[in-house]
Parts: sequence; structure tokens; C-alpha cells
Amino acid sequence: MILPIILDIEASGFGVGSYPIEIGYVDASGTTWSALVQPQAGWVHWDEKAEKLHQQSRQALVENGQTPHAIATHLNLNFSGQTLYTDGWYQDFVWLHSLYDAAGLNPSFKLEDLSVLLTMEQQSAWHDTEQTIRDTFALPEHRAAMDAKALQLTWLKTAESAPALDG
Repeated sequence: MILPIILDIEASGFGVGSYPIEIGYVDASGTTWSALVQPQAGWVHWDEKAEKLHQQSRQALVENGQTPHAIATHLNLNFSGQTLYTDGWYQDFVWLHSLYDAAGLNPSFKLEDLSVLLTMEQQSAWHDTEQTIRDTFALPEHRAAMDAKALQLTWLKTAESAPALDG
């Protein structure tokens, strides 16, 4: 079974003016990667509630973040021509394009909503399965790579549990 590549983005908040603060993924082999994003000059929106969720201060991003160009280049080199999936397509699409705009690049891959891969059976079992996965593997929420890993493992578990289609 080929595992979907899952991308997750943590952000400075929600709504107008929010921007990506962490990009993470899990690839088809199950390997995770993440990077904090260095805020750009025009990125000023900061929601203290979001900071409490992701536990990253703006100062930590300034000091430890990678440039949008470095992150976008990494993603393009690793996923050119492929489809990556996210569970929050609308927001992640906006944040991803904010990153790429700041980098002066275009994504070389397609971003798609994870829901397009789910059967009705998977959708029905999703919430409970994801909670079990997070508890079993002690995967913290609101960290990009760990959220991506939880989604991929949930997809795998629900796909394995789905009844086989007769053809």
C-alpha cells in the first residue's frame, strides 16, 4: 500500500494576515521533516491563542526559523510533480502560497485535500482512530510534522480496516 504524503502547516493565527510559522510533512516512506518559518517583514499578525497551541514564540521563529526560500526549495526538490495531501486544504493552501510568494517561487507539486482519498468507512472511523493513534504513539498536536504523521497513520489504519471492494 502506498502511503499518501501529508503536509501540515502551523500558522500565526487564523484569518486575514495570518502566515505560516511551521511547515512539516511525512513522506511516503513514513519519514517526517519540519522547519520553523522565519517571519518576513510584512508578516505582522500574531495571535497569542495560536502561540499557546503551537508553543512557539515569534522571537523563537526569528532566531531559529528557516527562510521561506530555503523551505520552498526543499519542498520543490523533494516533491516535484507529486501530490501532497492536507486535512485543512483551504487554510494550508493560503499559507503555502504565502510562503512561496515570500520565496519568489512556485510550488512544483499539487496540494490536495486529504478527504478525496477517504472512503465513507474511513470517514466514519476517522475521529476515533486518530485519537487512538495520537494516544498510542504520544503524538503531540499543533506541531506540523507530528500532525502530518498522525494523519498518515490514521489514513493507514482506516484503510486497512476498510472492507475490501469486490470487483
